Order: sequence, then C-alpha cells, then structure tokens
Amino acid sequence: MNMYVSNLSFHTAEDELRKLFEQYGVVNSAKVISDRESGQSRGFGFVEMPSDEEAGNAMKNLHNKEIEGRAMSVTVAREKSPRSDNKRW
Repeated sequence: MNMYVSNLSFHTAEDELRKLFEQYGVVNSAKVISDRESGQSRGFGFVEMPSDEEAGNAMKNLHNKEIEGRAMSVTVAREKSPRSDNKRW
C-alpha cells in the first residue's frame, strides 16, 4: 500500500520517515518530496509498505502523531492523474 504523509517538519529526512513506519512492518520505500530548485523539503512524502494490514496499522497509529512539533497526516495515496499534453505557458 502506498501512503501519503503530509504536514511533515521541513527537517524530517527519508531515513527518519522510514524508521517511523518500520515500527509497524516492512517498508519498501520512504520518500520525502523536495523542491526542485532549493532542495528544501516540501513537507510531505510517500511511504510504501507491501502488507496492507501492516500499512493500515501504521496509518492508524501514526495519523495525527506529533513529530518535531507537527501533527503529521497519513492517508492512502491516490493514483497520480495523467498529465495533459496541453501545456499552458
């Protein structure tokens, strides 16, 4: 299951995010999204866990958990919508 994690501290690193979720099971990947230009965290990321049961338990226990002074939100990630070829400049 792929989960969307938001309201992260701008100081939360990918390894910290992975360790938080590994308390509840196997983590395939943990990614903190950063700004392309500055490299600064954008305050959200994605965590993928192979077991839906473990992911559900992680969501239940980590949703609204305060990390570095911020209550993070954990939800099921939605599929990325396809981009349109109609670029507007």
